[in-house]
Amino acid sequence: MAGPKAPKDPTAKGSSFYICRQKEVAGNPTPDGRGVQFIYLDGTRLTTFARMVGSITDESMIKNLETAEGFLNMVAGIGVTVEADEQDQVIDFAFQMYGKKDPYGSGDTIRVHCKPDGMEQIIWLDDYQWCDDNAVVGQMRFEFEKAERLATVDVKLYLREGFTAPEQEERTVIDVNGEAYQAILKRSLMNMGNYARVKRVIDRAKRGEEVTIAFIGGSITQGAGAIPIHKKSYAYQTWERFKANFGENVKLIKAGVGGTPSEFGMIRFERDVLRGGKVKPDLIVIEFSVNDEGDETKGLCYESLVRKCLALSDETAVILIHAVFADDWNLEERLGPVGVRYEVPMVSVRQGVVPQFYLKPDTGRVLTKSQFFYDVFHPTNMGHTIMADCLIHLMQQIDKAPAMEDGDWRSKEPVFGTTFENVELVDKAWKSELLMDLKPGSFNAQDEDLHKVEMDDEITPVPEFPDNWQHLEGSEPFSVKIKCKALLIVSKDSASPESGKAIVSVDGKEVLTLDPRAVGWTHCTPQIICRDDVSKERVVEVRMIPGDEGKKLTILGFGVVR
Repeated sequence: MAGPKAPKDPTAKGSSFYICRQKEVAGNPTPDGRGVQFIYLDGTRLTTFARMVGSITDESMIKNLETAEGFLNMVAGIGVTVEADEQDQVIDFAFQMYGKKDPYGSGDTIRVHCKPDGMEQIIWLDDYQWCDDNAVVGQMRFEFEKAERLATVDVKLYLREGFTAPEQEERTVIDVNGEAYQAILKRSLMNMGNYARVKRVIDRAKRGEEVTIAFIGGSITQGAGAIPIHKKSYAYQTWERFKANFGENVKLIKAGVGGTPSEFGMIRFERDVLRGGKVKPDLIVIEFSVNDEGDETKGLCYESLVRKCLALSDETAVILIHAVFADDWNLEERLGPVGVRYEVPMVSVRQGVVPQFYLKPDTGRVLTKSQFFYDVFHPTNMGHTIMADCLIHLMQQIDKAPAMEDGDWRSKEPVFGTTFENVELVDKAWKSELLMDLKPGSFNAQDEDLHKVEMDDEITPVPEFPDNWQHLEGSEPFSVKIKCKALLIVSKDSASPESGKAIVSVDGKEVLTLDPRAVGWTHCTPQIICRDDVSKERVVEVRMIPGDEGKKLTILGFGVVR
């Protein structure tokens, strides 16, 4: 887009509201050695920031934020303040509109250099010429010269004449030692269950034996919202606190993948948690309560994952944690009964923090929503800290409790079922012996532009499903025989306009259409293509739809129940 016009006289600032306030950001590594922190604003993110951080209640103003046109009609300028200990660096602030033709490619982006000295820099939007292809406000980024640099930022929207924002509420000072904070932890203890396995893990750690704690879940387990993501996630903080409370000889496995439900978690469990049989966790924490709306089985896959973990051995302990979104939503009413049925200890972050959000500071409020949530979906560092403290509070109560006998979880009637309890991951390299007569056809390339996640205590992200089958061009179908009772296909989502659709058939019957652009970003999607009571050979075929033979589509792998 065109750059700023000639400088003009100072503009009156007018009414304003924050969308980010004292938000911590970090330079997550990029291939060129620089660092970047993305803050996404599409979907309901910007409007949630306006409500949660800016205290906006006027629905007509919220409506304006939902489109690029409305945003530009209401917002006169963007105020950016950056603070960092290393003030000799330059941090770029980028503000990007998503386009109508290509979300990431055809909209406008403005970029300014910021000195991290605490001085506000205002970007007046009328200094730029905006194209007609802008659809929605997409994202803002803080781009660092070097990876792993840290900063604290404020972003404020200055309004045009005729629009008024309410006075901005003062931020609450968080007292983590106070009674109100302890009340959060007590409320979060949803179910002690049969804690015998957890207690034995704690006892082994206190004796100095080696203990491994594993975490599997979505983006919150990955560490989204934590700054830096690898050292401030609730998983990492729980691991640190566990060592401080019970023993130092503890290893960490962190296997969170953003935007994915337990339907995907159960497929990748052996590879991402057990590391191909090289690791046998003593304690597994499962977090999918805010991701499983996308689970097409509505609970069966979650139960299958819980059973898969419990079945590892009679010594493997499991804890369920139910995270929460900024609109107070999660799926603990659906998924909680699984924990109750199998007597698995559970923590509810929603029950812990949500009641106090609606109190006044002098009547028990510990922190505001904007202090707990980094965005509509993910916690801040403080939010991750509270999640970790809730887990440790549960473990401390178990440590104090008397010993108890193991429960007989296998004798329990399932809540939803056990169909996928023994599902196995299959891709080009993993357990490929289950694939027979494989003919890749025109799916003969290997995709390297994949969903990447930070694992364990590392900040460098690793790709999910690197051994895949990618279609670039051609009309020959992918075909394979698989002997199974049930089968899922895992495909790659992408916002790229170069992506095309494909028809999936099982034994000659069309069962679904893969549409990589349906989700709108690069990540992994599992879908059930076969479910039966009988195991038999089945022929799976994937064929690009007519007209999309020159477009891209990637089969990442399969989930097979033999």
